[in-house]
Amino acid sequence: MARPIGSIKDHLVFLLTLVGFAGLILYAYSRQDSQPATTEVAKPPTPTRPAGPVRVQEFGQYALWWDGIPEQVKMDRVDTGAHTNIYPSDYSGPESCRKCHEENYDSWSKHPHHWMNALADAETVKGDFSGNAKIEYLGGTATFYRDGEKYCMQLERDGVRHVSEINQTIGSRFYQYYVGRQLEGPEPADHPRYTEDHVLPFGYWLDRKEWVPIVHVHEPDRESKDYDPFPLQASPPWNDWDTYCDQATDLYRAQCNFCHTTFPVGDMLMRDQQKIGLFVPVNLNLSLPDYVAKATPELWDPQRQPWEVTNDEIVSILRKYRTFEAKDKAVTLGVSCEACHLGAKEHAENKAIKPKFFPASPDLAIHTADGQMDFGRTHDNVNWACGRCHVGPRPSFASGSSTWNSTEYSDAMKGSCYTKLTCIECHDPHEATGPKWSQTPAQDDASCLKCHEQFLPTDARQAHTHHPIDSEGSRCMNCHMPRINEGLQDVVRTHTIFSPTNPEMIEANEPNACNMCHVDRPIDWTLEHLKEWYDTSFNEFALKRNYPEREAPAAIGWLKSDKEHVRQVATDALTREDSTWALAELLGALDDPFRTNRQFARIGLERMLGIQLSDYGYQYYMTEEQRQEPLKRIREALIPEDLPSKPDGS
Repeated sequence: MARPIGSIKDHLVFLLTLVGFAGLILYAYSRQDSQPATTEVAKPPTPTRPAGPVRVQEFGQYALWWDGIPEQVKMDRVDTGAHTNIYPSDYSGPESCRKCHEENYDSWSKHPHHWMNALADAETVKGDFSGNAKIEYLGGTATFYRDGEKYCMQLERDGVRHVSEINQTIGSRFYQYYVGRQLEGPEPADHPRYTEDHVLPFGYWLDRKEWVPIVHVHEPDRESKDYDPFPLQASPPWNDWDTYCDQATDLYRAQCNFCHTTFPVGDMLMRDQQKIGLFVPVNLNLSLPDYVAKATPELWDPQRQPWEVTNDEIVSILRKYRTFEAKDKAVTLGVSCEACHLGAKEHAENKAIKPKFFPASPDLAIHTADGQMDFGRTHDNVNWACGRCHVGPRPSFASGSSTWNSTEYSDAMKGSCYTKLTCIECHDPHEATGPKWSQTPAQDDASCLKCHEQFLPTDARQAHTHHPIDSEGSRCMNCHMPRINEGLQDVVRTHTIFSPTNPEMIEANEPNACNMCHVDRPIDWTLEHLKEWYDTSFNEFALKRNYPEREAPAAIGWLKSDKEHVRQVATDALTREDSTWALAELLGALDDPFRTNRQFARIGLERMLGIQLSDYGYQYYMTEEQRQEPLKRIREALIPEDLPSKPDGS
């Protein structure tokens, strides 16, 4: 959609790197150095905006105007009236919803969203802080204990000790991570570890009742580069706060808490411009000076005009928004009602005023193709409520789908179904989710068949799938949403709805839906059936290059891939299919250079074999050297001399 700003873009004169996602380039427009014109009058003059360019950051259809929204942009905007739902004063908190929506409130109270972030206390802390629990990791020891009312995590190695107090919890469904500040350590007293909340390096695995290293906070690479939580001092040795704030991946308030808590949507418009702009369904503009002056007046000098505020001062304001403490500035810790419903104070006070599902304020300029805007529970508004948080960059498969979770909406938008489908078709936003998917395969199929009615007749569906009705091969999601996404403790379904004939995945020798069930079959078997059933063909040159062992089971080829995410899916698929014939290869996954792959191999093998690998002294987070002796014992105990080496038992 074209932006109605005329020749303003002709004044683009520089690029400015801002805080935000690492490496993100934000576009800004400069202002002229000339002073505002004044007139000789008895009263102080009112400064006028200098002629020339104005400053704005643009991401997709979202623009944050540093000097206020120009009149040209305000022209033909959608009239939102006086109603506003973006400011802190527009929010009333979940307790105000309870009196009328008691059923939804009670269900939400048990929902993982509610407990995504909470203050640490006897009700919220799930980990073992008895003082008897510990973990040995990378030559150090972590212990977990109570000190009066405090929950403490102690790290010690080579006589150097760190002690941190836990202030907040993250999650309570599969794992619980902890946010805290350091109480003791070798760092200087003014180091931010003592003053700033950050994610601590060990979390509690609730199902297994054990402490484990955290993942995907500090990005783990190959084993030699895994994050070491036992530094002699801060590592890297950041010396000033600005650099630490910009770069520290463990600074919770700068990187994590905005989606783990409920902030006013206006704060999100200020803070996460890239996320807002990714999938905002219409053209949206916000006046930075108007919002800051009303939402956080302590950050804005009312005596100055917006264009008199320097770039550095604006950047400083944006940095402050990025580092707001949730307990000070959020509506609630955790994800509560108004994270999706937006500021609903007017509705809570007068139920006749229905809440809007899209930002509304006189300080916004919204443009649509026809000049109309439905602020209600529309397809686009509902999906964007989820998409404001469930988006972002991830490593990807050849198809573009993410390799690990939390960016489900980004993945969903890579397919075509979400032009009509909404997230809440499958996910009740108020209903508590358990550790396992609760819908039956038939219910999942029914979700798809609402739109794909041509497959409602069983004979039509069987002709399409070439599998018997109600078999695993007839299920829509097994073929179109296969389990290739790393979840918290399971490989889960991708939210990219795509075809099992996807050439990018097949030609790259990455997981395809057919061989995820038929793990014992070679790729040529799959290609033959896809050709026969769907008249597909693939690039033979790519196949020859990427399948060095065409006659081998495809899943074994994935297990040998140089891509860690492909190996992870291979292990999961093979163990789901109880592939004891591949046990020798699967045990090799316990020695994978990536820690999460070793963890998922442990989960799959223990499930398949009905054993506990810890009985052999194995822990997936051991160093390569430490693992060798337990792995030797495991192989000797589990691999008989007459173990078949092929799927047919030979």
